[in-house]
Amino acid sequence: MNTLLKKILLAIFIMALLSLAVLQWTPNTSAPDVTFTTIEGKKITMTGLKGKVVLVNFWATNCLSCIKEMPALSDAYRRYHQRGLEVIAVAMPDDPPAQVLNYVRHQNLPFPVMHDGFAEITKEFGHVDLTPTTFIFDKQGQRLQRTIGTLDFVKLDQLLNTKLANMEAVK
Repeated sequence: MNTLLKKILLAIFIMALLSLAVLQWTPNTSAPDVTFTTIEGKKITMTGLKGKVVLVNFWATNCLSCIKEMPALSDAYRRYHQRGLEVIAVAMPDDPPAQVLNYVRHQNLPFPVMHDGFAEITKEFGHVDLTPTTFIFDKQGQRLQRTIGTLDFVKLDQLLNTKLANMEAVK
């Protein structure tokens, strides 16, 4: 094999390796194909939520920021649910299930809540370990936002008004 051909093949090989590396390090911006099982036993799939803007909030009963933002999250759900917003709250694996259930009932949370006892959902969302962590997906299941820490509800309102207005125009 001549030297020019070897150089061309080596260049192709290096470019292929670089392309593979870029694909490996590019964060997945699509919603994971998961099934949430709520504390009431209802199953909700991410694929079943296509056509809605979906907010997935990872929280814990011992997280003061989580507890502080729950009333605002409940309010956002009540205001936007009829326009196409779905909220799913995922209690962290180390949160005692009875404590989660007690909190949900006492606060009368209006959206579905699940306890991720086996850490399956936290793993599928990229090994979530900090609370609160919130993911927002558009109606096609593409990630719009990932927030670690308390949500900025003014910005959330702006985002939801934009994305849900787009949804209403499509209908």
